[in-house]
Amino acid sequence: MTISNRETEAKLKRLFKLFNKFMLLLWRLGLGSIGNQTRFGGYVMVITQTGRKSGQVRRTPVNYAIIDGDIYCTSGFGRRSDWYHNILANPQVEVWLPDGWWAGHAEDVTEAENRIDLMRAVLVGSGFAAYLAGINPHKLSDEELEAATGTYRLIRIRREQAMTGTGGPGDLTWIWPLSTILLLALLLAKKRPK
Repeated sequence: MTISNRETEAKLKRLFKLFNKFMLLLWRLGLGSIGNQTRFGGYVMVITQTGRKSGQVRRTPVNYAIIDGDIYCTSGFGRRSDWYHNILANPQVEVWLPDGWWAGHAEDVTEAENRIDLMRAVLVGSGFAAYLAGINPHKLSDEELEAATGTYRLIRIRREQAMTGTGGPGDLTWIWPLSTILLLALLLAKKRPK
């Protein structure tokens, strides 16, 4: 990889890291489905995994496609992605999808026979993210897509059970009523004659 390619990748990685923090906040505020599953924004889920070194819960927004009931996502930065290493070390994950919160089992299926078809589906579902990486999944031939995604890792997640309780999507929704009450109190205080 040349220096300019490394610099471009580093910039792209920083951009995605910032965007991921924003997306995670939306999910935690209960707004994860807003703008989700659109052609521009793509299909975004949050995958919760256990840190392989820290043992702490880690959450990463990723693009996905659902094919035959299984969830597919890709590690666009290949083997260098921390979340990818985390799921290899502990494949028990949780996913936050617009239709619910699920426990599941993740596995690397990069070598699957139908890899290119699955990869194309995930990249089509990624909206603008694939284009930012310089990939047009609608126009590339199978050979061109294989060359462009050769270092990508393809992950399949099989849902095992629906989840409920605390610690899932919307865990910060308590902010909405609190902020509404505070704003109303400020408005009422402002309108009082002095």
